[in-house]
Amino acid sequence: MIHVESLTRSYGSLKAVDDVSFLVQPGEIVGLLGHNGAGKTTIMKMMTGFLEPTSGSITIEHLQMVLDRRAIQARMGYLAENCPLYPDMTVVAYLAYLAALHGVAADRLGGLLRLALERTALVDKAEQQIGTLSRGYRQRVGVAQAILHQPRILILDEPTNGLDPAQIQHMRSLLRELARESTLIISTHILQEVEAVCDRVIIIQQGRKVIDTRLDALRAGKRLLVTIEDQDDPAAFLAGLQGVTMVERQGSAKGRLRLALSGTMAPEELAPMIATAVVKRGLRLYRLETETPSLEKIFREINTISGRDQ
Repeated sequence: MIHVESLTRSYGSLKAVDDVSFLVQPGEIVGLLGHNGAGKTTIMKMMTGFLEPTSGSITIEHLQMVLDRRAIQARMGYLAENCPLYPDMTVVAYLAYLAALHGVAADRLGGLLRLALERTALVDKAEQQIGTLSRGYRQRVGVAQAILHQPRILILDEPTNGLDPAQIQHMRSLLRELARESTLIISTHILQEVEAVCDRVIIIQQGRKVIDTRLDALRAGKRLLVTIEDQDDPAAFLAGLQGVTMVERQGSAKGRLRLALSGTMAPEELAPMIATAVVKRGLRLYRLETETPSLEKIFREINTISGRDQ
């Protein structure tokens, strides 16, 4: 388990991270989502022991970062933003060097190297100098060094940075495979990455945590959208129907009113009941559809509230 409590990092008067707390359970894939400069990388640097927090605490598998930094780092694989590599080394030599730093035993080295190269699709590039690789392949080398020693915790800062669409698909598959063995924390500013890979999202805005939710819970919050003739106060009429618990006005135009309904049953079950009641009332029903809350909508609303134009 990872426990981040009241984490703060200041640079003079600037708070890059401001009182952030969260728990990560074993086996979760958690996405840290936010714009560039939101504080995601700073949080990851503190979680991996490469940056001291101004205040707050980090506990990982019952070890405290302030006291047990080396022991915690031994349990981790870390892909830093713009992962530093040695351009004059070959891919396999670089990975062997990193394995030695992690204390990998000689009798395990060959098998772990092969597995890391296969998982990151680097087998054909194993003897090539890192400096001659494209940006996408260098990013794969960074991921390979992070997973090489089979850590229980993986912290990956923008793992798909620089990858082409085909490489992104491969990376997503790899992350899901790794989640069977490890706990993953992934930083990104791309909504699709979180939706494609993660179980849970933590949204960071201007150094603060503003949202922490599981994606399955987010998707479960469906509503029924009803476009109806705007006569006889249809909102009040619908609110009085059995099974309807909330009615929200979303706008009106040309005699039509758009409403969002929540109820004690799923929107798909609520829809035929609403249609029947509207027809009996003698009102025109123009449209029925379900609305699933999206990460994009939530992210956009957060930006609007914070005054950031996106």
